[in-house]
Amino acid sequence: MLTRPAPVAEQPPAVRRVRVSAAVALVSGILLAGAFPRIGIWPLALLSVGGLSWAVDGRRSRTGAWLGFVYGLGFFVPLLHWTGIYVGPVPWLLLATAEAGFMAALGAVLPVLQRLRGAPVWIACAWVLQEALRDRLPFGGFPWGRLAFSQADSPLRWFIALGGAPLLTFVVALAGATLLPVVAAALARDWPRAAVRFAVPVAVVVAGLLAMFPVNGFAPSGHPGPALHIALVQGSVPDRGLAFEDRAGQVLANHIAQTRKLAEEVAAGTTPQPDLVIWPENSSDLDPYLDAPVAAEISAVVKEINAPVLVGAILQGPGADHRRNAGILWSPTTGPGATYIKRHPVPFAEYLPLRSIATRVSSAAKLVTQDMVAGHGNGLLQGGPAPIGDVICFEVAYDDLVRSSVSAGAQLLVVQTNNATFGHTSETYQQLAMSKLRAVEHGRSVLQVSTTGASAVINAKGEVVTESHALFEPAILTSAVQPVTGLTIADELGDWPEYVLSLLALAALGWAIVRSRRDHEPAAPDEMVHR
Repeated sequence: MLTRPAPVAEQPPAVRRVRVSAAVALVSGILLAGAFPRIGIWPLALLSVGGLSWAVDGRRSRTGAWLGFVYGLGFFVPLLHWTGIYVGPVPWLLLATAEAGFMAALGAVLPVLQRLRGAPVWIACAWVLQEALRDRLPFGGFPWGRLAFSQADSPLRWFIALGGAPLLTFVVALAGATLLPVVAAALARDWPRAAVRFAVPVAVVVAGLLAMFPVNGFAPSGHPGPALHIALVQGSVPDRGLAFEDRAGQVLANHIAQTRKLAEEVAAGTTPQPDLVIWPENSSDLDPYLDAPVAAEISAVVKEINAPVLVGAILQGPGADHRRNAGILWSPTTGPGATYIKRHPVPFAEYLPLRSIATRVSSAAKLVTQDMVAGHGNGLLQGGPAPIGDVICFEVAYDDLVRSSVSAGAQLLVVQTNNATFGHTSETYQQLAMSKLRAVEHGRSVLQVSTTGASAVINAKGEVVTESHALFEPAILTSAVQPVTGLTIADELGDWPEYVLSLLALAALGWAIVRSRRDHEPAAPDEMVHR
């Protein structure tokens, strides 16, 4: 006699809702990764914020924390995949997991804030607070993946000139968080309320679109100077991942050859005489201060081009176990002059804060035999045709490092970078997006030059004027660029927008906790009598 299989027990609605919330959190995190280059569909950032808000709505903080962690993994694992190209998956996944921990904290906070009136405002403030912490902790922080950095091609990008990246993050999060009450009102068929709530993100986007027209209103308070002819030299390196420096002098030879080619074009009259030539980070893979023949080679080609050359070089010392990442302004008449030393070396890549642990986690960590020493100052380089603000590689992600040189008088911004160790990945395009936003934020042209690409000249509107295309191919870019004086509103305000928005998040959280405890206090005996 055949027996029927026992019926499968139906899952309780609460369990089903948790699983749906986890799926929504994961998908929302993936959507946020899609808002960044190379996919770069900026509206996905708004949908992502709304998705996370929906997933944690009505949850306890403990549940919100693990949903936020799931969201963080969905975001950071694909976003940061380039960190594991040559060092293996362990460092990549450890970094993604650590960054997801900040999203777990955000997920724990959001359910509390969403009980307050004006919840989208407090949610947006919490996003700013989360990024402020992530930008600083641990080991100086890792700002990659801020909401603001997904908006390089968005009409919302103009907000960065008013309050920097924190304000742009706030605007994106506010528009995204408003989607939750809009959807809730629509599901309840409360169309008037849905329409009113929908008006908020629409108004934010429209404000960004309108800001595209009165651009001069966001421009620096000073005036543009005479145009300069700038040349960026992308010499390329052997496409060998972490081993690109194995052949000593090859990277320098590539950049000398391309600069000499540029000098020949100038002599032939096919290219204008440059006022400034910029080489990328690590363009001299030998220390010109310790190697006299190297210094002589650089001096010779600088005289040939007859213009100052900003040389990226790795300098040895102080001591045998240390080195410095430098930009040296090399004059055709006086030789090496003003020097910038990278102020924020990358932990576990340029120095090992936990060397014994790092070398156990990844054998590639053993390649970092010398610790990079941080420089000081404001990043301003004098001695060229205009004051230059220099940052090196990942430093473009740090608000204060870029702003410091502008506040000191930089009229052009330079990003020297070496993307060879990330291969043919989206890292270089994510970095380029940050450079485009920095141009809008500070109202200045940004000159990003890489050993391998993408190198680009970016105008003050955040538009790419000219760029290299194929990675790991030599390129010479020339363009007329106008130096600019004065400060934008974002420069004038500095860190204050971030401080104010973060404090508002803390204040709202404190008020929500106090109110929740007050609502759950048992009623006094005399109150119960009157009920």
